[in-house]
Parts: sequence; structure tokens; C-alpha cells
Amino acid sequence: MTEKQPVIIELNMKKIARLNFWLTIGFIVFFTIIYKLIYGQTNFSLLAMLAMAVLYIIFIVLHEVFHLVGFMIFGGAKFKELDYGINLKLGIAYATTIKPMTNSAMKKALLLPFWTTGILPTVAGLYIGSFTLVITGALLIAGAVGDFAMYKELRPFPNDALVKDDPELPKLYVYETRV
Repeated sequence: MTEKQPVIIELNMKKIARLNFWLTIGFIVFFTIIYKLIYGQTNFSLLAMLAMAVLYIIFIVLHEVFHLVGFMIFGGAKFKELDYGINLKLGIAYATTIKPMTNSAMKKALLLPFWTTGILPTVAGLYIGSFTLVITGALLIAGAVGDFAMYKELRPFPNDALVKDDPELPKLYVYETRV
């Protein structure tokens, strides 16, 4: 079996930030319209804004925690192989693992937070009539744009290719093996 040099996937953070900005506006407008169609009003207030800010911070932390959970569940990473934090230079929160995992496992771990901190709170907020929860979920849906960008870059590779996460940068190393 011969091993090729890794393919390096590196995200353009300026492009991701611009897309995140426009998606955030779009999702806020879209879900505000949906909420108003269902409930007739948005019950928006200063207290709702404060609650939204607090929930947003909590959900960002949970977003990264769910990446870690995904690394363990889908990729078999052990707790000691995980790391998380905030990269102040890039202005992003991150979760990473030193354990290489299959492309299939990495793609699942990348999208788990989208469902748990974006879609689930938005749907729950629409169901229970919480505009604060709907908009916070919408912010996290838009915030998953970097995860979707990495997912998109991983799609051309076979599911059994090994993917190594860079511990400091939004960068992945993909190793394909040939028999």
C-alpha cells in the first residue's frame, strides 16, 4: 500500500465571513417572516435581545461541544484526543482532535452542530412560540457556514480517506491510500 501526500483544504476566512454576514441577515428576515405568519407578531423587546445574546454565547459553546461529541461518536476519538477554545486572531471558536478519522466520520462531525444548535432550536422556537429561540437558532444556522464549506471540500474524496484536522487553523489534511 502506498500513501500519497495529503491534499490540504484551507478555508478562505474572509469569504466565509462575508457569506456568514449575508446568510445571517437572510435567515433573520426569513425566520422573522415565518414567525409573523404563524403568530402575527414577533414579541421582540430589550429583554428578548439580552436573552438572545446570552443564548447565542451558550449555543456557540454548545456548537463546538457538539463537534467534539461528533469526533468521539463518529470518529472514535478519545476525550484526551480533543481540544477546544477560541482563536482570537481569527475571531473564531474551534473544536479539534488529534485523531485522524475517515472522511465519512469527519463530515458527520462537521454537520452535527448545525442540526443540534441551529435547526433544533429554530424548530423548537417555532413550535413553542419563542421568537428569541427562533432567531438564536437562525444565527447558529448561518454560523455553520464554515462547517458546510469544509463539508463541501470533503465531498469529492472517498468515504474511507483519512482526514486530519489542523490543531490551529481552519485547515484539513486529506490522505488517500491506494492498493
